[in-house]
Amino acid sequence: MKIDKDRLVATASSLIDVWSFTGDEQAMAERMVELYEELGLQVQWQQVEEGRANALATWAGTGGGKTLMFNGHMDTSYSGREPWLKDVPGFQPEAFVRDGRLYGLGISNMKGALACYVEAVRALQDAGVKLRGDVLIAAVCGEIEKTQYGEAQGAQYRGYAAGSRYLASHGGVADMCLLGEPTEGKVVLGHFGALWLRLRVHGNFIHTAFSEGKRGENSILRMHEVTTAVLDWIPTWEDDPSNAYRGAKAIVNVGAVEGGFGWRVSRTPHHTDLFLDIRVPPTKEMSVARREVLGFVRSLAGRFPDYGIEGEIYVTAPGSEIDEGHELVAAIDAAHEQVFGEKPGRDVTRWFSDGSALTRYGIPTVNYGTSTGLMDVALGENLAIDGLVQTAETYALVAQEVCG
Repeated sequence: MKIDKDRLVATASSLIDVWSFTGDEQAMAERMVELYEELGLQVQWQQVEEGRANALATWAGTGGGKTLMFNGHMDTSYSGREPWLKDVPGFQPEAFVRDGRLYGLGISNMKGALACYVEAVRALQDAGVKLRGDVLIAAVCGEIEKTQYGEAQGAQYRGYAAGSRYLASHGGVADMCLLGEPTEGKVVLGHFGALWLRLRVHGNFIHTAFSEGKRGENSILRMHEVTTAVLDWIPTWEDDPSNAYRGAKAIVNVGAVEGGFGWRVSRTPHHTDLFLDIRVPPTKEMSVARREVLGFVRSLAGRFPDYGIEGEIYVTAPGSEIDEGHELVAAIDAAHEQVFGEKPGRDVTRWFSDGSALTRYGIPTVNYGTSTGLMDVALGENLAIDGLVQTAETYALVAQEVCG
């Protein structure tokens, strides 16, 4: 079995060249279908909603083996049109190679992995390998950590495993799944989930001319006091042993604040909102995390009784984990050692993956992929081509071991 480097680069480049920001992944799904059909795979088109789809392929085995899914999201973390990225070539949907590295929007997260899946199957077919079990390649939409909220409505905000949830409820299930998220070649045995909280503080709504002596009723200034209390609480969450997982602590991020009207600062805002991203270990049920977080909100309401404090939880995305003794972990260990000359390390991450949805459907899932990508200040997102080749070879060996 041999990985064709030039073919792999050509495949990955063709994926980079298709713009596929969250909410607009359909053209990318169509490109994946073209690749599947070149391999003679069975194709299932899943229309998730208008303008976005999943593309699921099956390389059917001879029977009697286990089914392995390779899963990867098509949506990119950035659009490339952001003012701070629009002039960085590596954040554009135009692939180019320089000094042994492949550049382009989404190459590391995670179009490189999707290309590796395709090349792994091609290499096995070229070698005349016949597997007993099926190999699935699932290219899904809507994984990036984002959600609809307030005026931010539409498909471009529907992430957090939207595609993989649809996938698994429409036939996309397997005995186990390898997710090629960028993990620096480490086996991720588990990752944290996310709970998003909106805290609201109320105040008066009056004209500046009549605000004298009423500064203490300004919701922005009230939120300043509440934020101080939140910052005092954050370490209690992060240091709580029940929120630790395999030696990693939970993290809380103060992600956004909204209050007032920039176009009318002659008025005091009637309310101000603070938004928190609270990471939750996979060993803690989201219902428990919700109860604990809302308990903190109630304590704030008691501490500031005149502020009308409210709390709303609007994202609950559980974490994911797999037993270190699982056969998929063993298969990755053996394949990685064969290709790289040493066993892969272990890791726990605080970022989210579609393993969250897949494990809820009884599909044990491992995150294992290549580098996160060197973010060159001048050139942008990129991956080492040799690393892609080694990763594709590892995936092919894993499929042989798992599927038989």
